[in-house]
Amino acid sequence: MTPRQVPLRPADRALLLRLLRTPTAGPLETGPAPDRPRGRRSGLWRAQRAYARAARTIGLRTVHHACPPPDVLDRADVPAVVRRHAAADPAFLARQPSLVLRLGPDLPRAATVMFNVHLDTVAGPVPVGFDGVRFTGRGAIDAKGPAVALLAGIRAARAACPAVGRRIAVLVQAVSGEEGGAMGVYGTRPLIEAGFTGRLNVFCEPTGLRHLPRATAALTARVTVTGDDAVDDRPERGHNATVLLGFLAQHLAAALDGEAADGRVCVAGLHTGELHNRVYGQGRLLLNLSYASTARGAALERAVTDAVAGGLDAFAARFADSRHLARTAADAAAVTRLEWDKRGLPCLSGADPWAESLLHAAGAPRWPDDEPAFTCDAVWAHGLPDAFTAVLGPGRLEDNHAHAAGEFAGLADLEAFAGVVSRLLTAFAARTR
Repeated sequence: MTPRQVPLRPADRALLLRLLRTPTAGPLETGPAPDRPRGRRSGLWRAQRAYARAARTIGLRTVHHACPPPDVLDRADVPAVVRRHAAADPAFLARQPSLVLRLGPDLPRAATVMFNVHLDTVAGPVPVGFDGVRFTGRGAIDAKGPAVALLAGIRAARAACPAVGRRIAVLVQAVSGEEGGAMGVYGTRPLIEAGFTGRLNVFCEPTGLRHLPRATAALTARVTVTGDDAVDDRPERGHNATVLLGFLAQHLAAALDGEAADGRVCVAGLHTGELHNRVYGQGRLLLNLSYASTARGAALERAVTDAVAGGLDAFAARFADSRHLARTAADAAAVTRLEWDKRGLPCLSGADPWAESLLHAAGAPRWPDDEPAFTCDAVWAHGLPDAFTAVLGPGRLEDNHAHAAGEFAGLADLEAFAGVVSRLLTAFAARTR
């Protein structure tokens, strides 16, 4: 143990193991299931109650614990995948609660630090365990481990500095709806809009203990072909969605390669069918494009629209005289449509010398400006007046196998993060009047 670490006590370790054993993958990850627990019996409710009980022992009280109202989904920027699941499952939102805890009185934003951590996870089993060095389990690093370390850091700050919880307040948001493409629209966003924010807002995601003052957003395009099937003995009679979408996949990958200089272009989700002895007339192709500014997102929308149109023209010219694909070439534009599963989401960017000096002094240097950011719920803190927002947490998404088999969190990394939290809060208290 180094002086800059805050130890996780046996109760902290037990809490983390309990959270890891509680399944909290959301319906966007697992899909609909008629036997899934409904309402307050769902995993997220149980995990958040356990977290709130542990937080009570160090003085945090629950100020909000509820599922979001239905109207959170009645907005144009709600991803299509969220709309589809909510339409198919009347209990969708009832299983998506979010929790807000407060340490100290209801002080103005200028005297408040907010931490946001998500307790939902991606799907996929990972054996839960602790070998004395590493915690394993789904959510170990993303982000149940950071959630438990956060409480340890708050406890240490309160013990070291009486002003924490008196002269300054601490808010903790423990949310649902971060994973699965939900983008925080029914978890973090309603809490931000309800005013559960601070002068300093920290979103707990793995950053290697570097504070990241940026968060990208993403738009998702869906290219759909709705043509006629055909038997393999007469392929010319149908629309070959497999060939058409395969052609478009290559065309779009090339055409958009330089369009997301501040983000990433991912061409994926190509599907028409499973059999070899038929021509599939229907299919889909997905594209996910991240961007670092609202203007860049709008430019990417236009670029995708133009690239799809150019790809259809190129396909029609390439296969106009084909023995088997002439009908597909002739009708390509008529049977293909471009839709948007996700668009119009904001980005986070900002700078604040005062707040960033606190983070640096606490042991969290700034994320390099030339290193790409990533997408998370911090986008909803964009534009908050008189506030600074950063993404900060232990470990790294790729190194700790977040979203992959073998996800883990090192005990030393979690204790180092708890130390950063403790020092950040004491420094904030010392500099806040």
